[in-house]
Amino acid sequence: MNHPGAARGEHAWDRTIRLWDVYFAVAWAATLAFVLNAAHPDSPVRLTAAALLVPLVPWYAVMGRPLLQEDPPDQRRALRYLAVSMALFLPSAVLVGETRLMAFALIPQCFMTLRMHWSLVTVTVINLAPVAGWALLWRPDGTDLFANFLFSVVTLVFSVVIGSWIIRIIEQSAERAQLIAELDASRHEISRLSAAHGALTERERMAREIHDTLAQGFTSLLMLVQAVEAELDHDLPEARRHLALMDETARQNLAEARALVAGAAPADLDGASLPDALRRLAARHEAALRVRGPVRTLPAGPEVVALRSCQEALANARKHAGSSAEVGIELTYADDALTLSVRDDGCGFDPGAPCDGYGLAGLRARATELGGTTRIDSTPGDGTTVTVSLPLSAVRSPS
Repeated sequence: MNHPGAARGEHAWDRTIRLWDVYFAVAWAATLAFVLNAAHPDSPVRLTAAALLVPLVPWYAVMGRPLLQEDPPDQRRALRYLAVSMALFLPSAVLVGETRLMAFALIPQCFMTLRMHWSLVTVTVINLAPVAGWALLWRPDGTDLFANFLFSVVTLVFSVVIGSWIIRIIEQSAERAQLIAELDASRHEISRLSAAHGALTERERMAREIHDTLAQGFTSLLMLVQAVEAELDHDLPEARRHLALMDETARQNLAEARALVAGAAPADLDGASLPDALRRLAARHEAALRVRGPVRTLPAGPEVVALRSCQEALANARKHAGSSAEVGIELTYADDALTLSVRDDGCGFDPGAPCDGYGLAGLRARATELGGTTRIDSTPGDGTTVTVSLPLSAVRSPS
């Protein structure tokens, strides 16, 4: 709701306030004409009644019009405005019955500016008080009195019906304005939450990418540095081979970093098939690769998940299984699934034990995003097998 005095663009009468001005002016001018041309009473009385009507125009312009544009109208100011208007209207209506025509301009303002209780009170006074005063002042015959009284009662009933409708329109407009404000606030909140969720999702995705690429590459470099330090004194050929692997790993990390920044596919898959990428990865980790089933080109999603899963499984094998453990990779192409299995014959672990690392959780999350599954089979002292199965039934191979 706006503060009092603010324009109410939501309400129909605010958008058409000039029509209300015209309506008031026409009602006032017609009333003035009827009063001046009335057959009864004499001219001095009619002129007095007309003079009482003249201040209604500036009073409406100064007080009434701004009230109609307030949301909600100030009740004290509205009562003051209508009290002065009635103080001018009622004596004139008592003097000349034709003045009652002005009620058609005043009654709508009562309902538009006052609450229902005060609206009914003021409308009743505007309709009945002039007839009662006119009857006491001029002592009309029974026929005229009955006709005027009946007309005032009908006008009162009509005013209450129309006024109730006006107030209901005001209430509906206020409810709709509040609903629109709430919907607008909800929309902004949803937008904010959506942006926050998107940022969180992107951070999680980047964390997985960095963990599966750069972090593992740096871990490999550290392990190769340690190997080179141990081999420099007694096995230079092996040290040189590890230095070459360090060079290749560093270049691969640089390529992965550029791919992450550019949002491109993993460097290993750039212009290469998934089996070729896994062969290069297996060579860097001194693992054996076996490919089963008819090799075919798949969409980027399953291939990226298979490659990242293999990187994570090999990094875990190198870190936990021991340098002497043998590692084997098996990639299986089936009609409805792509399955990657990485096995080592290292020390193994208890898959049910709590794990603080991010790798296995990220591995499972990647597979789940594509509707796949991750199974980890391990027993202390008997090695570990990581199997990732990705469904292909809903995925078509690119032509």
